[in-house]
Formats: sequence, structure tokens, C-alpha cells
Amino acid sequence: MEIINVALGGRSYNVHIENGALANIAALLEPYTAQRRLLFITDANVHDLYWQRIRESLSAAGVNAEVFILPAGEASKSWQNLEAICDWLIREGTERADHIVALGGGVIGDIAGFASAIVKRGCNFVQIPTTLLAQVDSSVGGKTAINSETGKNLVGLFHQPAFVLIDPDMLDTLPERELRAGYAEVVKYGLIGDADFFAWCEGNGGALLAGDKAARIRAISHSINAKAQIVSEDERELSGRRALLNLGHTFGHALEAETGFGDILIHGEAVAAGMALAARYSVRRGYIGHTEAERIAHHLVQSGLPASLGDIAMQTTGTALAAHMQHDKKVVQGDVPLLLMRSIGDTFLSQGTDLADVAAFLGDELANT
Repeated sequence: MEIINVALGGRSYNVHIENGALANIAALLEPYTAQRRLLFITDANVHDLYWQRIRESLSAAGVNAEVFILPAGEASKSWQNLEAICDWLIREGTERADHIVALGGGVIGDIAGFASAIVKRGCNFVQIPTTLLAQVDSSVGGKTAINSETGKNLVGLFHQPAFVLIDPDMLDTLPERELRAGYAEVVKYGLIGDADFFAWCEGNGGALLAGDKAARIRAISHSINAKAQIVSEDERELSGRRALLNLGHTFGHALEAETGFGDILIHGEAVAAGMALAARYSVRRGYIGHTEAERIAHHLVQSGLPASLGDIAMQTTGTALAAHMQHDKKVVQGDVPLLLMRSIGDTFLSQGTDLADVAAFLGDELANT
């Protein structure tokens, strides 16, 4: 068991990481049951796997648990579903002292966190992440959002959870594709500021993906410790420090938008391809050597992740992909900042990116597939 504190003054909270923690869920959630009830938001897949067990455990402890079920997938992060969740919470008589529980991956965490932030002008919520991506990244830090027709996560706000409960054993039921997609976020922590951890990933990523419990605990705890430190220093991305966590996301979100936020390319896969593109664009700009960029791409490919535009089934142009970047949340006065690399473990925020050059780069990437 490991407990990591996200230090945010009066909004500080703990992340509890423990294999088999789900078996003790009633005791772990006891501090968050003000009215002896909890309101869960989950998706259909997670519901079928875990809901009966969770409800029975809570019921035995005298806690009433109600649930709202969304379809699985990125498309659920919509205005319509946000409205439906909010209406359900209000009908359930949700009070500010209640805790809404996000039980699922990044999609559920994002939309449930957003709903909890706006119902009654703000309710508490707890994260129980069930995917590797959510366990190592999205469940911590307080970013909540839904997608719009224009792009990903463009409507949302910061709302920190009260508690995060991570049971790595839940990854045993995760589809292999989702597991690999989540692993991209693990690799990210090595690339942004820890070359030794990237080397650890090269040596141990295969074991993690194959189910090694020690490797999974190490990856989760290292990633959460790194993110907690960054979030504590820059909660709302005001100084630029937290922006490092978005490595690969500007390229990746453009790829997700171009492929329709569907099953062609799921989020972690888009991040993987985005990190490889960021590395190669860093080569183009003269920041990083070709050998290091290829080392990054090689590890991603070895891990079953896309590392080039040729790995993604789509028909597009460099100009079309670059156009999606204009809607990035970090744009300031039309300037699209990009996270680039000087080396593995040395990522920085580059201002004043020429989108025409990015479009030309992406066009070259497409031509070389």
C-alpha cells in the first residue's frame, strides 16, 4: 500500500494505491458517506464487471449506493450526457456534502468531475480509476471536461477530487488495447523529466503490460508522485510547469479530432503518436537528435502503440491536422505553444510555433508513410 498526498492547501487530498483495495471499499469510502449514501457514475462495461460487488460491500456497511450508467467510450463526453447526469443528481437530491463517485476510466472521471463541479455550484467527488491511463494520470489533478464538436476537452473546469482510490488489480479486467493506451501516459513521465524512468520503461514495460504486479505498482506510484509534485506547483497551468503534462497531447488531440473521437484511435494511442511526432518535430527544429527521437518511437512501437501517421487509419492532410491545433486550450493570442524535447527527460514549452511549418512537417510525415 502507498498513500501519496497532493498538496494543495485546503484542497489537498490523498491518493491511496493498493492491490486488492476494492475488497475494502466500504471502509475506505466511509469518510465520504455523509448521509450514508454514495452516488456513482460509471460506464456499462465497468458496471457489468464491478457494480454488484461494490453495491453489496457498501450495503453490508449500511451505505446506500445509487448508480448512473453511461455507454463506454469517448463519445460519452457530450453535452447531452452532462445534462442527463446533472438532472439525475438533482433528482436524487444531491447536496454539497454528498460525494459523487467516478468509477471508470478517463472519460468517466472527466464528465463525472465536471458534473460534480457544477451541480449546486459544486459538490464533492471521489475518483476510483479503473484504467491504467486514469490510474497514472487523469484521476489526479482536477481537470474535468467534455468534448465539443470543435475539439477535445474544450468545455470544462478545474475541480479537485476529495480522494482517489487506485486498485491496480482492476487492470486485470482491462482490454489489452486499453492497457497499452494507458501505458503511453507512463512513458510520458519519463520523457518530460526523468530519463532514468524512461530507461526503466524500456526494461520493464513489457512486464507491466504482461501483468507483473510489482511493475504496475512501480509505474503507478512513480507517475502519481511526479504528477502530484507538478500539480502542487502549478495547479491551473498558470506558470507553464503543469503544461509539461500535455506532452504529445496537442498533436494527439488533433489526431483524435480528425478521426472523430471514436474507436479508430483512442486517447492513449493518440498521445503515443503525438509524443513521437513531437520528438520528430523537435528534430526538425534542431532541439533533439534523430537517434533519440527514433529511440522513443521504437519503444512505443515495441509496446504496441502507434508512433507515426502511417500507423493510423485516416485520409487527411498536414494542413487539416494543423488546423485542429488552433482550438487547443493553451492558445494565447493565436499562438499555439508546443511541447518539444531537447533530449529524453528534458521537455520544454516552445512558444511562437509557426503553424504553417507544423502543417508542412505533418504533410511530410504523411508523405513518408
